[in-house]
Amino acid sequence: MASKKSSSTSKDAAPSSCIMRWVTRFAVLGVLVAVFRYLDTIKDRWYVFEPKALHEVAQAAIAANPNDTAGMINHIVTNLTATYPPSQIRINTNAQEWVFNNAGGAMGAMYIIHASITEYLIIFGTPLGTEGHTGMHTADDYFNILVGEQWAFYPGALELERYPAGSVHHLPRGHVKQYKMHEGCFALEYARGWIPPMLPFGLADTITSTLDFPTFYHTARITAREMIANLFIGKI
Repeated sequence: MASKKSSSTSKDAAPSSCIMRWVTRFAVLGVLVAVFRYLDTIKDRWYVFEPKALHEVAQAAIAANPNDTAGMINHIVTNLTATYPPSQIRINTNAQEWVFNNAGGAMGAMYIIHASITEYLIIFGTPLGTEGHTGMHTADDYFNILVGEQWAFYPGALELERYPAGSVHHLPRGHVKQYKMHEGCFALEYARGWIPPMLPFGLADTITSTLDFPTFYHTARITAREMIANLFIGKI
């Protein structure tokens, strides 16, 4: 008789235990959502770069180095290291540290100047030309065109958006477009927002398509190195 009661009690407890597990999971999820929503309202305090200032730096680099992409990049990095002390933000000055980048169907190469939790700054482009999907991101993205020209369009638009050298193409957070970088196009790309959720977009093509695992490794290594180095100086 006692064994029957014990069996009945355990059967009754099983659904209750399952319900409590789900209640706990939803409670934890609710807390995480609340925390992330709060952090999203204060993330501006961790930004160091300003889109307008970077656009001015890009324009100055173009004016000082016409038809010299390497000179433009050197001008930008020199300006940034002179403007921002290493105690405030880490700048990667190794302009030879280029890696391929396949994302959204487009292919080019990039040099990571800065990477942290809330900002990244890279040189991206290709002498061959490329096009693809921008991806949907958790950050605002600013393409400062240095050389060449970029085209873009939203679904339903019947006219293309044209961005020549010296202009800036702003893609707001959560928006998507098709874009095309013409032959010989390079840009200073700046993103501000939550950077880690953007990383799968930049790495997924390696796993699902190119299988270029050395590039995957170097991209992950450089990004992690820069993010960690910035965290050590208090740059989120």
